[in-house]
Amino acid sequence: MNNLPTVTKNLLIINVLAFLATILAPRYGFDLTDYLGLHFFKASQFNLVQLVTYMFMHANFTHLFFNMFAVWMFGRILEHVWGEKRFLFYYLACGIGAGLIQELVQYIQWVTDLSAYQSVNLGYTVIPMSEYLNMMNTVGASGAVYGILLGFGMYFPNQEMYVFPLPFAIKAKYFVIIYALLEIVLGATANDHIAHYAHLGGMIFGFIIIMYWRHKRPKNGFYDFR
Repeated sequence: MNNLPTVTKNLLIINVLAFLATILAPRYGFDLTDYLGLHFFKASQFNLVQLVTYMFMHANFTHLFFNMFAVWMFGRILEHVWGEKRFLFYYLACGIGAGLIQELVQYIQWVTDLSAYQSVNLGYTVIPMSEYLNMMNTVGASGAVYGILLGFGMYFPNQEMYVFPLPFAIKAKYFVIIYALLEIVLGATANDHIAHYAHLGGMIFGFIIIMYWRHKRPKNGFYDFR
């Protein structure tokens, strides 16, 4: 851990501590996911600060592990390239952007499928719409992580990577493209309670930020990302 750059190391620590807190908090009558997860903006439990806090909450250990593995594997490289401040800004901006896309997707769902109803039949029970809206709660650093993957793919496009279960190396740029296409397909077809469009949102905001930085690069070609 001592060899990790500052922001990457602190992100790992904060996410792990937050996960432990979500396990311990119910013993004291608190559900941190309810407070800090990102609720739909029309829900009574929505709070603007959740656009930041949600990315430090995780549903389970597997969710946490794979997100933090990606932060460790790719985030530390981008932090060395950009420096602490730019990397932290990029990470948070991608996470917030992913949250905004998720809110937009949920709003479209509400307008097209839910707004005309006063309650929702979940099969085993009927609950009021106000209660159902509070159940639309998003957690995880995946949006920020997908932004990191996009950033790595744009700055090291020809870096070869081994990705399970593929038995051969794949260049980073193709890895990112495949992941983006997969999220588009899953977002349109899957009913797995995973925020696929939020993942795409992290990539979209990451792409916009990187292109802006490149556009602002000095004419001499040298750019100090710090």
